[in-house]
Amino acid sequence: MNSQTIVIVAVAVFMGWFAIGMIYNLRRGDKILKWMRDGLPLIGQRTTFRWLGTSVAEMGIAKAKRPFQRLDTLLVLKPRDVFWMTIIAFFQGRDDVLIFRAALSTPPLLDLELADPKTWSGREALAKATKRGWEGTDYRDLHLMAPKGLLGLAQETLDKLADPMQSLSPRFLRLSLRKTAPNMELHLPFPDPGRTDAKMYFQSLSNFGRAIGERN
Repeated sequence: MNSQTIVIVAVAVFMGWFAIGMIYNLRRGDKILKWMRDGLPLIGQRTTFRWLGTSVAEMGIAKAKRPFQRLDTLLVLKPRDVFWMTIIAFFQGRDDVLIFRAALSTPPLLDLELADPKTWSGREALAKATKRGWEGTDYRDLHLMAPKGLLGLAQETLDKLADPMQSLSPRFLRLSLRKTAPNMELHLPFPDPGRTDAKMYFQSLSNFGRAIGERN
C-alpha cells in the first residue's frame, strides 16, 4: 500500500467517523429536546435556543416562573465526531451531561460544591474550590466543599435537600450553590425519555429550586 492510498484511507476513516459521530449526537440531543417539550412550560417559555457545534445545545428561559428568575439548560454530549477527542473524553470519564444553571428568586444561604470526583466536571469544580481554600469532606459517595467554617452548615443544607434531590435524579454529578447569581448549577446524567415523565421531571426541578430557598 503506497502513501497516497494510506492518506485516502485515513481521510475516509476520519470523515466517516466525523459523520457518524455528528449524526449520533444530533439525534441523541434532538431526542432529549423533544422529550423536554412537555415539561418546560412548568418553568417558563423558551426564549433562546442554539447548537454550539455538534456537542452542545443551549436553551435559555429569561423570564422563568418562581422559584426561578432565569434558567439556562445545556445538553453537553461527548465529542463523538472527532476521534482523538472521543479517546480523550473516554479517559477523562466524560459522558453526556444535562446542565441546569439558574438564578433563583430566593438565593441559598451559603456557597457550596458537591461533586463526583470521578467525573471531569466534578474534578474541575473541586479543584477550583480547593484553590479558594475551601474545606472538604466525603458526602454520600460524593465530595462536599464549602468555605472555611461553613462545612457543617453545608452538610445540614444538603440533608434538608435530600428528598427533593432524590426525586429529581438518583445520581448527581455536580451541585453548585452560590449566594450570587447564578445561584444553582446542576450537572445530571441524561434522563431516559422512555422511562421518565417530562412533567414530573421538571416539577421535581422546580421543587428542588424552591427547597434551596427555604429558610426553615
